[in-house]
Formats: sequence, structure tokens, C-alpha cells
Amino acid sequence: MTIRVATDDDVDAIRRVAERSWEVDYPAILTRETIEAGVDDWYAPEQIASELVSARSQLLVAERDGDIVGFSHASWNDTDDEGYILRIYVDPDHRREGVGHELLERTRSELVAQDVERINAMVLAENEPGNDFYARSGFELVGESETTIGGDTYREHRYALDSDAEFDVD
Repeated sequence: MTIRVATDDDVDAIRRVAERSWEVDYPAILTRETIEAGVDDWYAPEQIASELVSARSQLLVAERDGDIVGFSHASWNDTDDEGYILRIYVDPDHRREGVGHELLERTRSELVAQDVERINAMVLAENEPGNDFYARSGFELVGESETTIGGDTYREHRYALDSDAEFDVD
């Protein structure tokens, strides 16, 4: 498996991984229409393209046998020492293969290279696998906020980890 910086050629695959992840992880809270609207909003080709060229954003993809099987999206700013893992998604057919942990480790390394001292990770409160992933990786639940998907509001957890903390990527 290869973890690399995403390119314009990866936009459709990123959208597909996000959509499949939402379908599997949120069947009880996201309707098909909400998933489609959310993917169109969060992963519109022009949105992804702008993130690919942003000086304070990193989109990585996990590629196996020529297929994109996961991605991560992180950001940071110059005014504080905090970075944000906005998303790590792994195609449901490729979970439990270490893809998420490899994406997390590489994303963490990229944030540390930007002098980030505290890494925040965002995940919907209803996403049990996602919450468990961050907790098992050493992140601590530190807050809750709201996010909008397809015009509807959902609770979102914020996890944090100091960049020099012990890091578990089992």
C-alpha cells in the first residue's frame, strides 16, 4: 500500500470512499439523500481542488493495487500550534487492514512537520467505529460541537493528542 498526496485525478475516488463510508457508518442517521447532498457539499470537485493547492491543508490517499482505498484530510493555520484531522475514511471493504492507522500516522507526521503541537480529530458523535479508532490510537475526547451535512445538523466529537505523545497504531 502507498500513502501519497492526493491529486486532481483522485477526486472521484475520494468521493466514492466518503460515500461508501457514510452509507455503512450512518445508516440510522443519514438518509440516502443526505449522504448525496453531503458528499456533493464536502467533496465537490472544486472543493477538493482548492484543498489540494491550499498551503495549510493536506489531502492524502491510500492506494492499493491501483485503487484508492482511503483518504485523510488535515489542516492547520499559522496563528496557533494546533492542527486538525478533519477526516480519515477507509472504504468499508478495506477496513481492519491497517489503512486507517497508516493514514493517521502519515497525517500526524505531516502536521508535526508544520510545527503543530496539538492534533485535533473530528468525528461525528454517532460514528462508533470512528470514535473507537481515535480512542484506541491514544486521542482523548475533549469536546463536542455541531456540523452540517446536507442541510441538517449533527453532533461532532473533537479528540486531541499532543504531537509528542505516545501514539498507538495497533
